[in-house]
Amino acid sequence: MTGTVTFIGLGTMGQPMVRSLARSVPVAVFDVDPDAIDAVVRNEGVTALAGPVDGAEGDVVILMLPNSAIVERVLGDPEDAESLAGRLRPGTLVVDMGSSAPLATQRMAARLRERHVAMIDAPVSGGPRKAATAELTIMVGGPAEDYERALPLLRAMGSSVTHVGPSGSAHALKALNNLLSAIGLVGALEVLTAGTKFGLDPRTMLDVINRSTGRNQSTEVKIGPEVLDGRFQVGFSLPLTVKDITTALELSASMGLSLEVSEACVQFCRAALADLGEKNPDQSEMARYLAKATGVDLTG
Repeated sequence: MTGTVTFIGLGTMGQPMVRSLARSVPVAVFDVDPDAIDAVVRNEGVTALAGPVDGAEGDVVILMLPNSAIVERVLGDPEDAESLAGRLRPGTLVVDMGSSAPLATQRMAARLRERHVAMIDAPVSGGPRKAATAELTIMVGGPAEDYERALPLLRAMGSSVTHVGPSGSAHALKALNNLLSAIGLVGALEVLTAGTKFGLDPRTMLDVINRSTGRNQSTEVKIGPEVLDGRFQVGFSLPLTVKDITTALELSASMGLSLEVSEACVQFCRAALADLGEKNPDQSEMARYLAKATGVDLTG
């Protein structure tokens, strides 16, 4: 694909994604944090925008923002000629790569479509490490022709790109994936806590579990280095975890589903966030909350 690309949102994920993208196409960037802009404009092919509305010149506008409320605030009202959405030219493609609420995504996509502006949702999985190596898993929701148009750009940032359905589908899948991931992490922490209380060594437990049917991504990747070794640096914050899994639970409730295990996990994660009392604790720090509640410390 040819043309210009605007990228808005240079957080933990956005910065390495821009670096990967800039290897194949010029990118104009914006973030509310000037330091974040400075960190990426040092790379060849990256230029800074004075403000988000200046991004309307891009043929493709990529958003990597924390939630739907911020996406809507950055885009603005499509009927407002002074907003970013109002300035987008017909034929522009908007790609929301954050973890937005699927129903909000559907509403915004419909409003933009009235102005002949396309929008797809393309959230990612893999964390900062996979973003740095352009090995993200990217799921895409929206019309097939818009998916095909965005595919070369998405492949510059991810090693797995899958069209999963119509508008909002990818944001739904991302929220549900993160809910399952959280269930796996919380469940593994509780199992290790019970075993440690019994007298088992948590490292021995983890080694055996990872050769058994109970293994999951948290046991294989997160818990050893980030919890048992006490680093607590998974790279995905607990507030964002709570936001995403709440989105998944709200989506389920909107369809009349009551999911007991999911509800218990969300309740646990919310309690951990309230107890930790830090500005932006890492997801893995739920182990500290569990240690405080049970008297069993897995670190050491």
